[in-house]
Amino acid sequence: MTDTNAIGLHQSSASQLAEKLNALLANYQIFYMNVRGYHWNVKGQQFFELHAKFEELYTDLLTKVDEVAERILTLGHQPLHAYSNYAEIATIREDKNVHDGESCVRGIVTGYQALIELQREILSLASDADDEGTASQASDYIREQEKTIWMLNAYLG
Repeated sequence: MTDTNAIGLHQSSASQLAEKLNALLANYQIFYMNVRGYHWNVKGQQFFELHAKFEELYTDLLTKVDEVAERILTLGHQPLHAYSNYAEIATIREDKNVHDGESCVRGIVTGYQALIELQREILSLASDADDEGTASQASDYIREQEKTIWMLNAYLG
């Protein structure tokens, strides 16, 4: 019996990464719904600009949800798929009844900060496990989201 999975990673490392990736998946799902809610409910002078931007962001988040789940499967584990599980383990909390544009943008910045923090942990674990696939995914997400935070903070002034 071998101690490696189908892609050559040690089973213990793959399990640890899958657990962290499931936490990331949970956070992405909650954050996705928050941004979707901002898109639906934003009001004010910047409605048209923010409504379109929020759609762009939640569409990207939904793509990442799928990519993270597929990475968990690639590691030989099962992605969580119940919102009750997401609510239990996510650090991002539901943001309810937010309507003003500035609060919505601040909620997005906070959400991305939480994702980046978790993705940095995953990047470190993946690097230690010689898991280039997970490390590359986390690194790409971090780079992209850091730029988004910079742009959103510039918007906020």
